[in-house]
Amino acid sequence: MANSASGLAVHDACKVKFRELKARRSFRFIVFKIDEKSMEIQVERLGEPSQGYGDFTDSLPADECRYAIYDLDFTTVENCQKSKIFFFSWSPDTARTRSKMLYASSKDRFRRELDGIQCEIQATDPGEMSLDIVKSRTN
Repeated sequence: MANSASGLAVHDACKVKFRELKARRSFRFIVFKIDEKSMEIQVERLGEPSQGYGDFTDSLPADECRYAIYDLDFTTVENCQKSKIFFFSWSPDTARTRSKMLYASSKDRFRRELDGIQCEIQATDPGEMSLDIVKSRTN
């Protein structure tokens, strides 16, 4: 289905892999990219459950925009094990202007396609998505 604002379609694999992450915890993270030739949001990379937050941030390109999902495990102040699913909108300052505009105009609709996201982080540099910042959003 095309995104009315940007004309983008969402590849079925995006929703399928997200449901697998959510229901079966098959992946730690998913990185999505917009293929500008086909005008479609596609799965670019899947992170194994054993991979950590550093592996996730290392998988984001330094000068290209991406969407991503990360399943964060954490311990509450009451010492309970929990997890939250984060949606990331990665738009580095060094990315092409057209790419930043395309990702910005498609984000809300794409995020709505992925039912079950609990927190959202928008970042333009790695410091804006440090693990400390992400963990502070779990409260």
